[in-house]
Amino acid sequence: MFAAYFDCPGGPENLYMKEVMKPDPGEGEILVKVSASALNRADLLQRRGKYPPPKGASDILGLEAAGSVAGLGPGCSGRWKIGDAVMALLSGGGQAQYVTVPEGHLMPIPKDMTFTQAAAIPEAWLTAFQLLHFVGKVQEGERVLIHAGASGVGMAAIQLVRLAKAIPIVTAGTQEKLEATANAGAAAGFNYKIEDFSEKVLEFTQGSGVDIILDCVGGSYWEKNLNCLHTDGRWIIYGLLSGGEVHGDLLARLLSKRASIHTSLLRSRDKEASSVFPPQYKERLVRAFTEEVLPHFSGGTCPRLQPLVDSVYPLHAIADAHRAMEENKNIGKIVIEIPV
Repeated sequence: MFAAYFDCPGGPENLYMKEVMKPDPGEGEILVKVSASALNRADLLQRRGKYPPPKGASDILGLEAAGSVAGLGPGCSGRWKIGDAVMALLSGGGQAQYVTVPEGHLMPIPKDMTFTQAAAIPEAWLTAFQLLHFVGKVQEGERVLIHAGASGVGMAAIQLVRLAKAIPIVTAGTQEKLEATANAGAAAGFNYKIEDFSEKVLEFTQGSGVDIILDCVGGSYWEKNLNCLHTDGRWIIYGLLSGGEVHGDLLARLLSKRASIHTSLLRSRDKEASSVFPPQYKERLVRAFTEEVLPHFSGGTCPRLQPLVDSVYPLHAIADAHRAMEENKNIGKIVIEIPV
């Protein structure tokens, strides 16, 4: 089969379409014939050699995929059959013609949705759902500040905050992106390049601040985040686009607000166990999302959720897709079409 590949870490020019061995489904796994995948920041980091796949995961890029069931491994429960249209959350391997997936990580594609649209759902929407509900425990009426509001996770989070009857507030770097977030349901949006978002958030919330912050930026935002975080607020860090170094009295500021910091990475949570997150975390997450959120992607629901596709690239142009994401101009997801 063909897959997105690179022989050594580096720039987008190192990417190419390579012929590799087609995987065989193991115990409890499903073989999916991939029609579309999508690009994530993790793919860019992995290509640069800064984010290796978890132990046992495919080293092929791609954390999500949409396609059809092509094979069943031993021990499968019978939930899926050959030809079913499915989308999957992956630890790797999605940007290839075939990928194997634990059956509990698959979701049915909503009726009337294309593979291209479906490929924009798993990683971004499950990440946003996890951050809001499994980690942040969002409550009705709470105010949620979403950084990178026009990203895949950001656009999903806006809609999920609305679904939870809470109030989404965003930051973004252009007026075009802010308009897109407003169309998605953001109650307010601020351009972090030309205004102090913490002051604007406090102004919008009449001085009380936000209850939850979804932060993929990290170090450079710490003071502004704490400035506009409400007492007892939750600051959830799931990325470090600006780096992880903090210079200043973070702990004292945090303590003064009785605030809490949570961190989360979804990719490495395959079958981990702890007192907080029991085994099969991803399977529980996928099940909860399928039951509580997936029906809202179908017609007749209110509110109706909508994945946003920014652009589509064929697999052989994977390098161009990476360049587009590195330019940080996309609004929503960059999708990769997989050749038949």
